[in-house]
Amino acid sequence: MATYHYWTFNKKVPGPFVRARVGDTIQVELSNLADSSERHSVDFHAVTGPGGGAVATDAAPEETKGFSFKALKPGLYVYHCAVPLAAHHIANGMYGLILVEPEEGLPPVDREFYVMQGEVYTSQTYGSKGKLTESLEKLMAEAPEYYVFNGAANALTGSNALKARLGETIRIYFGVGGPNKTSSFHVIGEIFDKAYQLASLTTEPLADVQTITVPPGGAAVVDMSLDVPGECVLVDHALSRAARGLVGKLVVDGENQPALFKAASAKTEESEHNTHSSH
Repeated sequence: MATYHYWTFNKKVPGPFVRARVGDTIQVELSNLADSSERHSVDFHAVTGPGGGAVATDAAPEETKGFSFKALKPGLYVYHCAVPLAAHHIANGMYGLILVEPEEGLPPVDREFYVMQGEVYTSQTYGSKGKLTESLEKLMAEAPEYYVFNGAANALTGSNALKARLGETIRIYFGVGGPNKTSSFHVIGEIFDKAYQLASLTTEPLADVQTITVPPGGAAVVDMSLDVPGECVLVDHALSRAARGLVGKLVVDGENQPALFKAASAKTEESEHNTHSSH
């Protein structure tokens, strides 16, 4: 087993999912705990104002800072710590998403999921055991040891897999904390019915999309209807990253749908021989 000391918003990686609507006024308060070793702040990409709020929230240990802002434009936006070196703070887990819905809201779905991709730069090689430590050298070289969904290698698998039922519609709010790598987000075994490219909620979504490109500090929203049961796999289609922890599962429960998908029976060498002999 391996552990890593993250810096976080509210002890979570990613930080809390913040939800608002256009026209809302949002109050932000950041308290930097007394045992913190660093200054911290928060830059909301949804903010129209200096530093996205980073200047107003730049807090030393034991300080509390805050600000308020009006949500002017709908979208799914990243937030992150912006204290220099910002990439250092982000790589240590200080990122999350804020959804600003249009005034009329988004079309309803049966289930929603919150997924973010990040990188972890450790001195130790991938798969090492024990307490892992950060490597600024690897961070500056943009050479992560781990790629992660929701803060840990293979985090969205097993008991933490995304779960849904046959016939449901689901929505994934997907973002890339980074700090450095672009994602080619793909769900193996599914097709996105709708993809809100770059998380623009006022632009018509693309239909029937296989893979979406999401840059660091960017996001996207995808909707899917679940027509066949089984396990779907969440990946970045830069697939070497799957071997460094970037894998998740979507488990769809329900009755088989042979009219839509049916696995062929395995053929043995003997059955092949008998088939040819009967000709």
